[in-house]
Amino acid sequence: MASSPSVVLSSPPPTSKDGSRFIDSNYLQKQSHVPANFKWPEEDAASAQEELNAPVVDLEGFFNGDVVATENAAKLIRSSCLRHGFFQVTNHRVDADLIQLAYDHVDDFFNLPIEEKIKVQRRPGSPYGYSGAHMDRFSSNLPWKETFSFAFQDGPDKIVADYFKFTISKDFEQTGLVYQKYSEAMHSLSLSIMELLAIGLGVDRMLYREFFEDAVSIMRTNLYPTCQEPNLSLGTGPHCDPNALTILHQDLVGGLDVFVDNKWHKVRPVLGALVINIGDVFAALSNGIYRSCLHRAAVNSHKERRSLVFFMCPRADKVVKPAEELVCKSEGGTRKFPDFTWSNLLEFTQNHYRVNETTLENFTDWFLSADRSNFKPTHFKTSH
Repeated sequence: MASSPSVVLSSPPPTSKDGSRFIDSNYLQKQSHVPANFKWPEEDAASAQEELNAPVVDLEGFFNGDVVATENAAKLIRSSCLRHGFFQVTNHRVDADLIQLAYDHVDDFFNLPIEEKIKVQRRPGSPYGYSGAHMDRFSSNLPWKETFSFAFQDGPDKIVADYFKFTISKDFEQTGLVYQKYSEAMHSLSLSIMELLAIGLGVDRMLYREFFEDAVSIMRTNLYPTCQEPNLSLGTGPHCDPNALTILHQDLVGGLDVFVDNKWHKVRPVLGALVINIGDVFAALSNGIYRSCLHRAAVNSHKERRSLVFFMCPRADKVVKPAEELVCKSEGGTRKFPDFTWSNLLEFTQNHYRVNETTLENFTDWFLSADRSNFKPTHFKTSH
């Protein structure tokens, strides 16, 4: 990980008053060729040729209290989580008008001049704020995108609405209210999914719902501009999410790929569906029984893409450890990961490591290391 990275571009990007250079979608989509720092290894960027046949889980019966439908939904989710950690849900009770309204407000922020966006730039060690191609953290394999992330916690304080109004400007008060409501809906759905995950694992149905009720999660909007050489770059590189559960709404442009059976598969957008994937925290809570989903975001040359992502994370000081019955069910009947907190894992991914498919294994080694300052990763990605 480089500090003050030097990015090689075909033409100079915008420069702020202090001389720092920043890149946003407006700049990227004007590039006729992919700059060197945005090029990814061929094995990472190779186009997916097949579509993933992942289950689309209808939640109507679950919400209506239908026992048989709930068991069937839990079985579908279990089969996916044992294999790749990915599925989609319909009849999720998130208002379609709210989703559309959230998209309507995506461009309100991203269309701001770069000088305005960087006023809320992500700070070192923090997952919150604006990021243009992650230039603040990395110098190679840069993602072809810009993102805006903010915190959410359920409760009487409207922290999302207040963040937009007081941190950006009063002009964004309505945008903040929209994302407050959207985040509340995502939090509620996440807790419902947690019940189904628990049922599938054979533990107390309320175990994970109660664990995540006071979650401090991350809401993110993504903008992937067009790219004239899409086979050379990626909107997001191959990785497993470090959090517990991710809920994605992707527009109909498409671009999400999931790695299954040693090859990349496209995920066709399903109208009205939400995409769910398991992250590293939940993989640890299940003692490795459920898999963290390896995925990426491709780019294209014809239409920019937007997405809304909700990352459910435990409260920072909550201890992540599997239920004892899951340890007994695991291969060898032993613990796969040590007790840790979300703040431990967040420190690792924000300050010491770029997330990929072996984040959890390398975090475990780092966490147990007697000399963390000299830690060297020993787990590396498999060939894609």
